[in-house]
Amino acid sequence: MIERIKSLKVKELGAVAEEIRKEIIDTVSKNGGHLASNLGVVEASVALHYVFNSPQDKIIFDVGHQCYAHKIITGRRDSFSTLRQENGISGFTNRCESEHDIFNEGHSGTSISQALGIAKSNKILGKKDYTIAFIGDGSLTNGMVYEALNNCDDKDLRLIIIINDNEMSISKNVGGMHNYFSRIRTSKKYFGFKRGVEKSLSIIPLIGKPLARFALWLKNRFKKAIIKANFFENLGLNYIGPVDGNNLAKMVAILEEAKTKRGATVVHVTTKKGYGYSFAEREPQKYHATGRFDKSQGNNAMPEPCFSLIMGKKLSSMAEENDKICAITAAMCDGTGLCEFEKSHKERFFDVGIAEEHAVTFSAGLARNGMLPVLSLYSTFAQRVYDQLFHDIAIQGLPFTLMLDRAGLVPDDGITHQGIFDYSNFASIPNVIIHSPERFSELEEIMERVIPRDSFDIIRYPKGKERDYTPALEMIKNEDMEYSRDVEKSSVVIITYGRITKLANQVIEKAQNEKIGLIKLIKIHPIDIEKIKSLCAGAEYIYILEEGCVQGGVGQSISAGLEKRCYLHGIEGFVHHGKLEELYTACGFDADTILGNIENRR
Repeated sequence: MIERIKSLKVKELGAVAEEIRKEIIDTVSKNGGHLASNLGVVEASVALHYVFNSPQDKIIFDVGHQCYAHKIITGRRDSFSTLRQENGISGFTNRCESEHDIFNEGHSGTSISQALGIAKSNKILGKKDYTIAFIGDGSLTNGMVYEALNNCDDKDLRLIIIINDNEMSISKNVGGMHNYFSRIRTSKKYFGFKRGVEKSLSIIPLIGKPLARFALWLKNRFKKAIIKANFFENLGLNYIGPVDGNNLAKMVAILEEAKTKRGATVVHVTTKKGYGYSFAEREPQKYHATGRFDKSQGNNAMPEPCFSLIMGKKLSSMAEENDKICAITAAMCDGTGLCEFEKSHKERFFDVGIAEEHAVTFSAGLARNGMLPVLSLYSTFAQRVYDQLFHDIAIQGLPFTLMLDRAGLVPDDGITHQGIFDYSNFASIPNVIIHSPERFSELEEIMERVIPRDSFDIIRYPKGKERDYTPALEMIKNEDMEYSRDVEKSSVVIITYGRITKLANQVIEKAQNEKIGLIKLIKIHPIDIEKIKSLCAGAEYIYILEEGCVQGGVGQSISAGLEKRCYLHGIEGFVHHGKLEELYTACGFDADTILGNIENRR
């Protein structure tokens, strides 16, 4: 499709954009995916490929979830119907799919650093290619962006930074940068007038171009004297915009203008999230990441009870009784279930934007002054906060609760979003306590117990709802674990935790030649090894089953303390996208495989 786009006149590109928009709506309504953000950048994506020459010119999408039009344009139209399906194309940019995808993306705030590295290396190698970072205004709340911008003042770089300003990230944008962009948008008429004057003067025979240069010089002198330069210009970058990013002709013109600038150039475009699909335009948050829906009716599905909503409701209820409880999130109010808390306890709710590191240290400040901070993050994004947890929470000995949403395998979103590394990352921090509830009731019990106390706790739970089943064995429960009544008499004991406990029960039900006992951990760190030793006293073989990585996982922690033969069954390496059942199968998480491993132990 790239060749087709480049063969057209600018006024003909609109028809291509509408084809792409229809394809995105059709596919996402069937497969689910990120809809509103992708619809908003269709025109911008077409313009990018019209003006630049990918993959020689490198186009890098921050986060990567707004790349659907880019994928269709770059040779994946025929396979686009497989979006987010097992062995299909990813919902994010992915280097394995195409040379046009420069990085495997999934996290916010990385694109400018990546693009700067490529632009600097192009300069070293003598290449004249352009590098383009396409970043949403919501990502500008991420501190890494400013570390990168601080290094972009090289006048010999062919670097273009496109800021997609749609006034929305996942939750509504917050903070000073959002307010700053609101002020810049009000100057739209000024920028339009400026370009109009320059164009009008330039066409006057003989004296037009000198007049235009003089007008530009005069304008810059006036701006420096009367109007403060904007933030990007103060950093030594060129700035042009804002421009309507849903207007193809204007997008092509502003990108062509950016190519004429010397040094790094910021192009500020304004787009409408959900553009061209009325349901998504009216409720862009609802269509940020959606499941399947009837495209003619929109997504009318009511949210089902899930761990996120149960957590948010319970925390809001606890805050009614305890005025020290505060809730913090990083642009994930909806995703982490905190909307009820925001409405009920607005003065104690803090959305810090896409700034996970700041969220932890901000929480430390709250705790130091007597509050009880509860920070809710997705497990994959919590990978960013190790230093803050170590330095600002653990060393200080402060009370703090980290709610880790989307822990374990995460279907559909794929390699960058799997929540399988949090235990191995955080269990090394001294004095941290990690819990992994299997049921809603366990989540609520843990919250009641740990949030009011003076400790550093992590509570990790999966995406979606609890798994309903009838336990295969009679279980005894305490705060830290559940175990089958006759576990000491079992020749084989399965030790597990969290959502995958249902699979352990299926194995026990299916076993005919083995007496298998079960230990389900609720507190997974620190582990009461002496208790486990006593429960496994009669066992000849321990099977440790976990929905997390093997290296540094719960299984290794347990096996190191036991004098028994242990089989560690967890996840090794990265996991790609697919439905949960498909991911389970890929990891060998099925009853027949586990029974086979147990029977072959001899």
